[in-house]
Amino acid sequence: MGEMTAGHFIYVPVTMLIGVVVGWVLGSRAAQDAFASEMKRREAKAARTASKQAQ
Repeated sequence: MGEMTAGHFIYVPVTMLIGVVVGWVLGSRAAQDAFASEMKRREAKAARTASKQAQ
């Protein structure tokens, strides 16, 4: 095995930081999508309930 160069001490943390940022972005998008679908589900349920009560 070769010696670790100074580039290694730059490459590894930068790669990990990029992974954290990509994970953060994808996770926030997934959370927004889940929240939006939950709100649509609740609105549909409220509309069904209101329709039943109106009858």
